[in-house]
Amino acid sequence: MSLLELMMQQTAGGSAPVDTSNPSVDVSRPETTEAAERNDPSETVDSEGTALYAATNLDSWETDKPRYFARDVGMDGICYRRLDPEYYAWLRHKMALAKKALEAGRLVSAAFDGLRTRFNAIHAWAVARFGEDDLLAAVRRLDPKTYPPPTLGMVQQDQPSSVSLSRPVPNPSTPPVEQYLYPKDGEWRFTEKVPQSAIDKVDAIRDQALSLGWSEARLYQNRGRFRFPCGEDFGLVCFVGYNERIGEVTRQYIEIVGPPPRENRLRFHNPDVDQPWLKRTNPET
Repeated sequence: MSLLELMMQQTAGGSAPVDTSNPSVDVSRPETTEAAERNDPSETVDSEGTALYAATNLDSWETDKPRYFARDVGMDGICYRRLDPEYYAWLRHKMALAKKALEAGRLVSAAFDGLRTRFNAIHAWAVARFGEDDLLAAVRRLDPKTYPPPTLGMVQQDQPSSVSLSRPVPNPSTPPVEQYLYPKDGEWRFTEKVPQSAIDKVDAIRDQALSLGWSEARLYQNRGRFRFPCGEDFGLVCFVGYNERIGEVTRQYIEIVGPPPRENRLRFHNPDVDQPWLKRTNPET
């Protein structure tokens, strides 16, 4: 049984039993499939090594001082969790759901490519750190219905065992910060939280992008008819991670560059202009 088949069994069947008799299942390839987890994750930290923290949107960052951080860390309005085999498995499960959304036409290819690039970087780190056997065991233990994903609410409630780096000290004299909404008007079912760092990065290339034919909505929109990242409503600002930067800006795409040393590059394409793989028909013919 391939890993993809194993993942699809778990997604489609919910609590259906999984065949674990075949030891040849391989987790060494960065596949865009699913994941697994358990409810008693290990809290051990190798103080001499590094740790990778990942968010549910697959943004991630690495630290060589893991002993200074809690398991869940809040930063720029996003909650990151220290990667362990169980959390890796859950993220892989979410990638399988994203792939199904792509195949069903509910997720655009540009959004899926961005998620895949981020997950592959997490996958490579996990294989190097934990090994294939531990990751496979976590995949086979998957119960996505009971695994608690990281949330800022958990970070705030778990003090002092968890730490939030971005939560300010309450000050009655400080007016509340208005939530970022674009557009501000209209009926939109879903809103994606956007950190200020992402807005600043898009602001830096705004004029150049507009001059090349990009609309403000394609750059800044964070509200949509479908849950992020499904559909084509969400703009560039929703895809730029905390430790990513914006690279080349063209009429057809804008590059998002990942953190060093890999600096993986993905392209956020402009659906409003012609693309090499799109053939537009003339409605008058």
